[in-house]
Amino acid sequence: MAGILALGELADGELQSITGELLAVGSRLDQTLGEGVGVALLGADPGGAANAAIAQGADNVYVVRSPVLAEPQIDAYLAAFEQVCRQVEPSVVLVGRTPAGRDIAPRLAFRLGVGMAQDCVEVEVDPATRRIRATRPVYGGSALAKVTFPEANPQVVVVRGKVYEPLQPDASRSGEVVEIDAGLDDSVIKARLVETVKSESQGVRLEDAPVVVGGGRGLGGPEPFEMLEELAKLLSGAVGASRAVCDAGWLDHGYQVGLTGKTITPDLYITIGISGASQHMAGCSGAKNIVAINRDSEANIFKSASYGVVGDWKNILPSFLETVRELVQS
Repeated sequence: MAGILALGELADGELQSITGELLAVGSRLDQTLGEGVGVALLGADPGGAANAAIAQGADNVYVVRSPVLAEPQIDAYLAAFEQVCRQVEPSVVLVGRTPAGRDIAPRLAFRLGVGMAQDCVEVEVDPATRRIRATRPVYGGSALAKVTFPEANPQVVVVRGKVYEPLQPDASRSGEVVEIDAGLDDSVIKARLVETVKSESQGVRLEDAPVVVGGGRGLGGPEPFEMLEELAKLLSGAVGASRAVCDAGWLDHGYQVGLTGKTITPDLYITIGISGASQHMAGCSGAKNIVAINRDSEANIFKSASYGVVGDWKNILPSFLETVRELVQS
């Protein structure tokens, strides 16, 4: 049995990056707890990803196979994961802050009668109590709070994506694959999936991009984002945006970076017309270098920027784009 249990997420039968991140968190915690790291893989046939999970740090893989899990039904996945938790009896449960994870974790904690820490950016073991101590943003990301758990187990921790780097896969690792019968049937599903609409995307995903070019309300409208698209393409990156841009309908919410959007950790984040509100900075705090272009010299973005340019983007961006174009083509 594993004392640390992660909820694995799959896409087309392969591990999502969040699963590797959770296994990395579990491996760090296990250096102190020494209880073993497990991962639950749920689906119609998730067993093919078991070896990949072991290579990324899992000691035990708990597989739940059921046709009820063929579609992304939260009710079914919650019921399956609850059964895994009840049978494994872990001391710590790790869930990713994904659309599915944010739905499953609080419901799971309620069913198990335990506490939960949401949107954690750091997870560690208190050496004095050997209980989990988690750090999470509060007040819209303007402050960080350290929270601990009461004595009841499991301690349910929801981890923000892109905060931890997955471990390098080690094909020589060995682990145990355990099949679990969760006793699922259609009665666990309270809502039905009517239709799935997939949006086409080109280039690198925003969350995985090494370079992100972000635009804010200061751009004044959707037209300037054509220049941002070109700049991002030249740098083999992706375009991001502030919430104000997405709320205005200039770009889809899939481009949103921030507390209620996506978390990014690029090597370079170029922001244009973004003021740097705490909610936005919560989604890009992991960026290695931030370059800010803003006409307001007092903008909060400059406090986090490695390099800043104060001025009107209309005068700066065209020449910057031309210079990048020349450098790339030379």
